[in-house]
Formats: sequence, C-alpha cells, structure tokens
Amino acid sequence: MPFYHKLGKIPHKRHTIFKKPNGDLYYEQLFGTIGFDGMSSNMYHVHRPTQVKEIKQSYDVTPEIALENNLKSYRLHGFKIKAEDDFLNSRKTVLHNQDCNITLAAPKTSTEAYFYKNADADELLFIHKGSGKLRTQLGNLDFSYGDYLVIPRGVIYKIDFETSDNRLFIVESSSPIYTPKRYRNHFGQLLEHSPFCERDLRQPYELETNDEKGEFLIKIRKQNRIFDMVYATHPFDVVGYDGYNYPYAFSIHDFEPITGRVHQPPPVHQTFETDAFVVCSFCPRLYDYHPEAIPAPYNHSNIDSDEVLYYVDGDFMSRNDIEAGHISLHPAGIPHGPHPGAAERSIGKSKTEELAVMVDTFKPLQVTKQGLNIADESYHKSWLE
Repeated sequence: MPFYHKLGKIPHKRHTIFKKPNGDLYYEQLFGTIGFDGMSSNMYHVHRPTQVKEIKQSYDVTPEIALENNLKSYRLHGFKIKAEDDFLNSRKTVLHNQDCNITLAAPKTSTEAYFYKNADADELLFIHKGSGKLRTQLGNLDFSYGDYLVIPRGVIYKIDFETSDNRLFIVESSSPIYTPKRYRNHFGQLLEHSPFCERDLRQPYELETNDEKGEFLIKIRKQNRIFDMVYATHPFDVVGYDGYNYPYAFSIHDFEPITGRVHQPPPVHQTFETDAFVVCSFCPRLYDYHPEAIPAPYNHSNIDSDEVLYYVDGDFMSRNDIEAGHISLHPAGIPHGPHPGAAERSIGKSKTEELAVMVDTFKPLQVTKQGLNIADESYHKSWLE
C-alpha cells in the first residue's frame, strides 16, 4: 500500500485557485480509483489534460487461448520469447484468466515514438534483465535487476532502457495491487513482522514538466484493444501532485525472508496481493534449523489456486532441470511437490540462494498459444521415479 507522497508545486488547498507565474490557471486533475473511494492523487497540469486531436486506429490484443480448461502441469521456457525492438510488441501473454495476464517481454529499445497507458489493469513489472528509467506524468523511477515496478492503471508512461538485453516478467491485474493486509496496521503502516517496510519502497523522485503543444501519440489499452490517440499537449506537463496513487518500485533484494525451525508455508514469502491473486518473492535465506528438518517443501495440493513460479536466479532446490527464465504452472486440483531426490538432497543444507517470483491465482489460468509455443509437454511426467 503506497503512503502519502508529494512532489513539485501544489496549492495550499485542493480545488482552489492555483496560478502560473503569468497569472493563468494551472489545471487540476483528480487521478483516482474505485469511484472516488480508492487511492487517488491530485495533479496540476500546465495545459488541460483533455485535449484530444485525433483517434486513429485501434487493434485487438486479446490473448489467444490454446487451452481453456487445463489440469496439466507445464514448464514454459521464458527465454525462448524472442527479443523485439518495440516495448508493446515484445509483450507476450503466456497465461491468462479474467483477473490477470501473465506476460513475458524482451524489448530491445526504449519507447520513443509514443506514450503508453493501461486503462484496463494495474501493472507489476519485474525486471529480470536490464536497467533504466520508468518515466511517468507522476515522476520518474530508476530501475535495475530485481526491481518490481508497480504501475497503477491509468498512469501514462515511457520506459527507457540502458541496454538492448532486457527481460521482464509482467502481471497485469484487473483489481488494484496492494501490499498484504496482514503486514499493515489499521493506519496502513507496515508492521514490525513485515518482511519489508516503507523505507524499502521507492517513490517517484523527479518530475518532467513539459510545456509543449503539438501532436503526442498515447497508446491506450482499454477492453483488450490498443487505441492510438493523439493529444494536443505533452502528457508530462504536471508541475506538482500529492496523494496515494502513483507508481513505485521495490527491489526483491530488499525482501527479508521469514524463516523457522521447520519448513515455512508460501504465505511467509508474500509481497503483494489483490482480490484475485497473490505475488510472493522467494529469496536467498537460511534453511530450517530443526535438527531433523527437511528444507524442501512438502507435497501439497493446490485445491483453490493455480501456482505459477518464475525462476530468476540461483539454485532451485525443489526442482530438477530448472533454469533462469523458466516458468512452472501447477494447476489447482492436483498435488505437487519436490522432484524425485530433491527432498533427500535438501537434508542437512543450511541455506539456499534461490530467487523466484510466484503468482498464485484463485481462478484457473488458461494457457495461451504463445505460452504453448514455449511449453515443455512432458513436464508433468518429471515426478515419475
């Protein structure tokens, strides 16, 4: 849950006169969610943010489903997604349900020719490879390997990469993305038992205030279509804002794992939550310290949720033949657990260096055609002895 943030120049009171140096008015915009009941920020623009010059083409980006009903475990080879120049074209949705898209991207270049706004979903971008700057109308954020970028729906942004070798794991959520409720008190402050705190969350630190008129292309995603809209003024013309609704960054390397004498359940790794899924971070940590502990996870049944693990780096103790960039899908309704030999290998080990991101969805995931193109069809047999 973001906390109050203020950047740039704002008037003393909301919805009051705020003048430019020449005496003209700045234009206020409430940027909010959930019908004035959710998080919001008040922005102040040099120009009216409503000046549309032209609506050009729109095109469909609905994920193409290959498997609508699935009870088969899959491994996807994420790095087989080919790199492409354009940021949006490089995004390939591999798993989907009505609540979220799980997407891979390998963009080679920065977004230069257009701005982007997702009006359908909050976006969680995990940076597996690459570094650069996320530029938004609410300020900029630097990012590098291991960063989560939380971009609320409706934020207009560009993304500048410093290299051409970039790999992103993206979750698009139809409901807002928050920090877990059990880590917060009723004021919203993160508690002492939380594996991270407010000082770990990086807020936008600089505003780009552009006083420009012309033609500015914004690609807007709405109802699974991309609309090309031309605005008459630069989208980054905000002189100041305050509130709770803005993009922020959190590094997976700042997550402090919770450990115990025996194996801890997945919720101790939880990092974000929505109404429809949770996101967990599996980080380097000490293993269980009971003298007879088995550090490998026990077999368990996914009765209520599909489990997706995106493997980032390190030693993936519970799996055989797993590499960075692989994605495992274990659907609800069937048990899963460590590969043969993994539990035995883990006994006596003192720590793990694994790094992975997990998404557990409360509704079944469908495998897309792009996901099936990089799938290992025999993965479900890998538990046979």
